[in-house]
Amino acid sequence: MSDRITAAETLVAAPPAAGSPHVDAGDAGYSKDLKSRHINMIAIGGAIGTGLFLGAGGRLAGAGPSLAIAYAVCGVFAFFVVRALGELVLYRPSSGAFVSYAREFMGEKGAFAAGWLYFLNWATTAVADITAAATYAHFWGMFSDIPQWILALIALAVVLTANLISVKYFGEMEFWFAIIKVGALVAFMLIGIFLVVTQHPVDGHTPGFSTITDSGGIFPVGMLPMLLVIQGVVFAYASVELCGVAAGETKSPEKIMPKAINSIMWRVGLFYVGSVVLLALLLPYTSYSGDESPFVTVMDKLGIPGAAGVMNLVVLTAALSSLNSGLYSTGRILRSMALSGSAPKFTGRMNKGQVPYGGILLTAGFGVLGVGLNYVMPGEAFEIVLNFASIGILGTWGMIMLCSLLFWHRSRDGRVTRPSYQLPWAPYTQIVTLAFLATVVFLMWWGGGVGRTTVMCLPLIAAALVGGWFLVRRRVNDLAQEREDA
Repeated sequence: MSDRITAAETLVAAPPAAGSPHVDAGDAGYSKDLKSRHINMIAIGGAIGTGLFLGAGGRLAGAGPSLAIAYAVCGVFAFFVVRALGELVLYRPSSGAFVSYAREFMGEKGAFAAGWLYFLNWATTAVADITAAATYAHFWGMFSDIPQWILALIALAVVLTANLISVKYFGEMEFWFAIIKVGALVAFMLIGIFLVVTQHPVDGHTPGFSTITDSGGIFPVGMLPMLLVIQGVVFAYASVELCGVAAGETKSPEKIMPKAINSIMWRVGLFYVGSVVLLALLLPYTSYSGDESPFVTVMDKLGIPGAAGVMNLVVLTAALSSLNSGLYSTGRILRSMALSGSAPKFTGRMNKGQVPYGGILLTAGFGVLGVGLNYVMPGEAFEIVLNFASIGILGTWGMIMLCSLLFWHRSRDGRVTRPSYQLPWAPYTQIVTLAFLATVVFLMWWGGGVGRTTVMCLPLIAAALVGGWFLVRRRVNDLAQEREDA
């Protein structure tokens, strides 16, 4: 890989004139090759990932049909988050996304915290994705004897190679990944609706509301388990902010972004809530498990030759898509941070394809640690990293809403102008969403187990952020001084 000298260096030393929009050095040097169809399908793909295809099985088994309620509630707040980010994107598109906005409204300390929390999210999500991919591969007999860690390493190597080529190639991959995911979910839902309407038996059970009522109702194990799985449900929506990052590499974000973001709400209702309701109607919640995708479970029970294998291939695609998205987004975020001094210098480097390969490789490096986790404890790897990813997601969403709230306050003072595309009911929406995120953290602690252990690690995460800031603050301040003096 050869490094490229881009316009970013010029921007670092050229501050904007007084009263002009904030300029982020990390926005320079990118191609604008993502088209409307890419952004729309990236938005869809961000709302349909490993958390639904794999995570729904274990959560359905633990909470029963009430899981649909958890998906609906979390979906509303996920929409608020991405709508708030969309408003900021229309104000000023940036590949640094919320890190760039945190830098503008909260200063370099805020950008540092936002960026590394996002990295925590995707570094651990990458581990979850390769773990999921390895789990899916074991469904087929030809892979059953291959250790899980080897399959995880292969998945990481394949996606990493593809991600380093160009953003156009990434966009095409995500476009077709999303087409496959959406097509498979639509096909599954049509089959499920047909089975419910015709009362066709599934594994000896007659589909319908009787499947729910005969198995303890909507809350078969009480309301508490539904509340406790919310942190896992939040993980399912972890990629919704991806379209905001991708907006920095498209030519007309003001035309593309509102449509893509507004469609997220109905996608959540249709694909997440609708899928879980159908799963609950087709089989008792006790038929599902965290070791297998619930969609594969249903197809397997139907006994249609090859159907389960096809669905398993689809969910494998979903895991690889999520990993692909994580490498893409962290590469852009880390480059934005590197050019301000708050991330290692090598993460700011780009290759000939205008891809920030340094940040991508750093995230992939943590994926390699995940391969080791799969070697040491393959059974618990997914659940462990999911909890840490959830902390990163909650922190990222919290920073987005804080930036949105500060942006709203500045607009009230007349220092910035809000675009016509706005987060509704501000500032109450931001405040309620922040309260919801804090509640999720409390529920993680209250539920005990891995979740409580994760929350108890929060002081360590905070200490790492503080310590990291003291290590880089001189470089950050020096670069800031250079911009002021130029």
